[in-house]
Amino acid sequence: MRRPITVFGVVFGEILLTALLPVWIIVSLLVDVLGRNWRLPTLRLLCFALLWLWLETFGLIGAASLWVTGQAKNQRANYALQRWWAKQLISSLRITCGLRIEVEGVDQLSNGPLICLGRHASLGDALVSAWIFGSLAQRFPRYVMKKELLFDPCLDVVGQRIPNYFVDRGSAAVRQELTGIRTMAANMADRDVAVIFPEGTRTNDEKRVGLVARLERRAPERHAKLSGLQRLLPPRAAGATALLEEVPTGDVVVMWHVGFDGLDTFAGVRRRIAHAEPSARVVLETHHRSTIPEADKFEAWLDDRWLEIDAKVVRADAERLAN
Repeated sequence: MRRPITVFGVVFGEILLTALLPVWIIVSLLVDVLGRNWRLPTLRLLCFALLWLWLETFGLIGAASLWVTGQAKNQRANYALQRWWAKQLISSLRITCGLRIEVEGVDQLSNGPLICLGRHASLGDALVSAWIFGSLAQRFPRYVMKKELLFDPCLDVVGQRIPNYFVDRGSAAVRQELTGIRTMAANMADRDVAVIFPEGTRTNDEKRVGLVARLERRAPERHAKLSGLQRLLPPRAAGATALLEEVPTGDVVVMWHVGFDGLDTFAGVRRRIAHAEPSARVVLETHHRSTIPEADKFEAWLDDRWLEIDAKVVRADAERLAN
């Protein structure tokens, strides 16, 4: 039942926004002007919503075309469609919201399959990484994503044709979920990248306080170590460990960023647009496999990396705001 509902919702929203274009432009302008929001955040966000709906439709038409021509199982063709979709969405954010993204570390990516451990702070982290790995690095990313993202029709259709795993974060069958992650990472080739977000959810202050407090009861040593986190959430090592076991030769890429904080809700995006032209910096740091400890020592290694990038995020944010 999910696909008919979500596809209908996208098509209906697209037709509605397109048909009522003059109306919502005038109304959103009035809302922004009367609220003294001279950067017109409401209008710009609605413009992006219209472009997103059209891109969803074009993506679904592309997916249907692959099915009609017998190419639905052609992973290269589906990856090309995903690459186009992600690139156009990033361009739409740039045009409507003024988002500028600076990316570092793509040139230092090593050869062979990669495992990417990403910071999770916004609604668009998976999209941005798909654009980076697909368009800038010319790689083939596969993701561990929450199953709720299946309500995006393009991710639902194309995302299940290529090797992704939509994890059930509330499942009690942890072993089954880890098996799904391992299956997703099986048979990775030299240009493939397995992407996971070890925090498990988008970060904010309330979540960080709650998760760190929970560590005090469950893992006192980790609590003492991670209680100083200022921006990131304590990482979960199980999924990343499963990827390391399944891809024994893969180097690890730690992906962190600044500039996406506060963009975890649409209201947060609107506030950000109202304040200034949004800009972000994404950094990819490659760690050769020989430097990654095995099994029981990996969690401590991951905690150390998270503390390092937490400090880098704090420092980079301070520099960004100062400029």
